[in-house]
Amino acid sequence: MSAYNTVACELGLLIGRAEATPTLPKQTVVTGGGPGIMEAANRGAFEAGAASVGLNISLPREQLPNPYLSPDLCFRFHYFAIRNLHLLERAKAAVFFPGGYGTCDELFEVLTLLQTGKIKPLPVLLVGERFWRQAFDVQFLIDEGMIAASDADLFCFAETAPQIWQIIAHWYERPHFQE
Repeated sequence: MSAYNTVACELGLLIGRAEATPTLPKQTVVTGGGPGIMEAANRGAFEAGAASVGLNISLPREQLPNPYLSPDLCFRFHYFAIRNLHLLERAKAAVFFPGGYGTCDELFEVLTLLQTGKIKPLPVLLVGERFWRQAFDVQFLIDEGMIAASDADLFCFAETAPQIWQIIAHWYERPHFQE
């Protein structure tokens, strides 16, 4: 899985260096603030000289904030639901790297909120198509009648940091997303 750390770090660097455009304001990397892929994304932003936000969670096995967070932008939460709310509150995109239950919880919450129209549309990217097709069989849910075929359009797959950033930028260049 270390290849995903490289992609996350490269994405953090791209986001940290990106300038605002007429359709997409300057972006900030916001992660759960922990180790692994979250740390890699925060490191990329840090190396770009940009702000790097961490929304850390209190866990039975203590998860310490990673060292690449901007000191005044590290927040600690007790409940996942409150943290997830803050993760989405100002999000312009949701990028999911391979992960476990917590990642899946966040992904399904975003997809449910989009499906039910509770949040404004935003690009949802699943990094690592091979991983996500095994972890999340959307076609099975469609075939079983659990979700509509159109619900598969709520997300897309990506593999590299430039591809992720291109998808996000293109999303906001589309005429119906301009304010």
